[in-house]
Amino acid sequence: TGEGRPGVAATLRALNGALGPSAALWIKESGARNLRHRDFLAPRAALSAVFPDGQVPAGAVAAVASLGGPGVLAVRGCQETPAGLVVQVRRPEAFRRLLSFPPGPAPASGAKQGWVVLHCPALRGPATLRPRHLRPLLLADHLAQLLRAQGVSVCLVPALAEEGSRELLQELRIDWPSSSGCLALPDIVVDLKQALGKSPYATGCEEGPGKAELPEAVICKVHLKNFVEQQCLVGYDPNLDALLVTEEKLWSLAELQQAVLQCTVSYPMVLLVSCFPDIGSCCSIVHVVSCEEEFQQQQLDLLWRILDPRAHTALQKHLICGPVKVTNPSSPIGADQYFQLRKRQMYEASVMKYGELAQDEAWTEVIDTLTVAAIRFEMLSTAHRSQITLDLEDSSISTKGTKSGAFVMYNCARLATLFGTYQQAVERGTYPPLPPASEVKYSCLREEGEWLLLFNYLLPFPEVLQQAAELPAPKGIRITASTETVCKFLIQLSMDFSSYYNRVHVLGEPFPHLFDQMFARLQLLGAVRDMFHSALATLHLPPLSQI
Repeated sequence: TGEGRPGVAATLRALNGALGPSAALWIKESGARNLRHRDFLAPRAALSAVFPDGQVPAGAVAAVASLGGPGVLAVRGCQETPAGLVVQVRRPEAFRRLLSFPPGPAPASGAKQGWVVLHCPALRGPATLRPRHLRPLLLADHLAQLLRAQGVSVCLVPALAEEGSRELLQELRIDWPSSSGCLALPDIVVDLKQALGKSPYATGCEEGPGKAELPEAVICKVHLKNFVEQQCLVGYDPNLDALLVTEEKLWSLAELQQAVLQCTVSYPMVLLVSCFPDIGSCCSIVHVVSCEEEFQQQQLDLLWRILDPRAHTALQKHLICGPVKVTNPSSPIGADQYFQLRKRQMYEASVMKYGELAQDEAWTEVIDTLTVAAIRFEMLSTAHRSQITLDLEDSSISTKGTKSGAFVMYNCARLATLFGTYQQAVERGTYPPLPPASEVKYSCLREEGEWLLLFNYLLPFPEVLQQAAELPAPKGIRITASTETVCKFLIQLSMDFSSYYNRVHVLGEPFPHLFDQMFARLQLLGAVRDMFHSALATLHLPPLSQI
C-alpha cells in the first residue's frame, strides 16, 4: 500500500476506476448507523445502470478489494449486499496514516496560485455601520483567510479611513488594511478622467452648454445600457441606464486599479503609476456586496470596464449577501450597538453558568472572544445569498445552544483542558509521556465515535477548506461560494466531539495495561484539537485555553 495522506477524493477516484471508465458510482458514508458496517457504498441502482442485471464482474470486485496507493485508503473488504457494493477500509491503518500528518490544507507550493482582489463597498458607505454592512465584511475577511490557506494572494479594498470603523473592526478581529495615503491615486484619477473624455459612451465631459445641464458635482454622464448591449454582456440588471459620474466614483475605481497593480508587481511598496501601465498576469476581482448595494456596484463595474477595457476588468465578479433582518429593534441599530449587546449577553450568560469566576479580570478576553465567535457564526453559518434574521432577545441562539459559536469555542477549550491536565499528570509522574505517533497502537481505537471523528472530519478536512475557498466561474457576473462550510463543519464537529467526550474517559486509571488505549485516544484528540485551531484561524478566532 502506498503512503501519503489519504483523502476522500483520491479514494473515490480509485474506487470508481476499479469498476471501469464509467460515471461516478461510489459515495462516502457519513451516518453513524451506516458506518457500523460500511465506509463506502456503490448503490444498487447505480450499479444496475452500468452493469447488466446489476451484476459486478468478479474481477472488478477483486480490484476494489486490493485498492491502495498514495492518497488512497486501503480496503479491508468488498462485498455485494442488497444495498449495493459495500467497502470497509482498514481502520487501524487509516488512523495511523492520517494521524501522522498535520491537519489543514496541503502546504502551498512555492509559486503563488494567483491573486484575488476582494472589494467590500460597505466600507465606502455611511459613517455608521449597520449589521447588514458587517455581513459582507466578515465574509470577505473569512474568504481572504481561506484563499491564503490555499496559496492565493489576496488584496482587500478599500483601505479603512474612518477611525470608528477601524476600532469596531479590530474588536471583531477583522484584519483589514488601513488607509495608506497612496501617492499614485490622484494620477490614476486624472487618467480615468482622460479616458472619460475619449469614451463614446460619455456625454457632458466637454465644457459648454451640455456641461451646464449636469449637477455641479457631476463630471459627466455615461450610458451604461448602450455599452451592455453592444458588448453583449450577460447578468447585469436590465434597469441599468445612464450613470452620473462623480469624483467620488472615480476615486473608488482608482483604488481598485491600484489594488490590481499591487497584485502584479514584485514589490508592492514600489508603485510608479502613469497612464495605466500594462498589467501583466490578470487577477480576479470579487465585489462582496449586500443585496442593497448590488445595483450601485454593477454601475461601477461597467464604468470601470468602459474606462479600462483590459482583461482584468472583464474578470470582475459579484458575490451577493442576502438581507440581514433585525427583530424587535426600537430604532435602527448600529453595528457597534449590536456588538455591545452581544457582549453584554455573553457576559450575563457566563456569569449565570460559571458564577463569580466569570467576573474575574482574566475573563475579559474570554468574553471578547466568545462575543466575536457568536457574531461570526451568526453571520457566516448561513449561505451568503440567504436572509439572516438577528434575534436581539437575551434568549438568542447566537449565544446559547449547539449551533452557536460559543459552543464551538467551549469544545475547543475542553481539549485544551484535557491536554493541560495530561501534561500536569506527566510532570507529576502519574502517566508516561505520549510516545511518537509511529509507536501508538491504533487498533485500540474501536469506539464508534473515534471512527466518526477520523472519517467525517480529519479525513476530509483539507478538502473542506479547499472547497470553501473555491470561486467557480459562472457565465454571468454573480458567483456563489460555500462560505458557510467552515462554520457548519465546526458546529457538526463540536456536536460529535462533545457526544464522544461525554461518553468516554480519555484519562483513566494510571494502570500500564490501559496506557495503549489512552495514548491512541490522545493522539486522535490531539489531531482534532489542531483541526479546531486551523478551522478557527480562518475565522480569526484564537483558541481558548479555558472556559
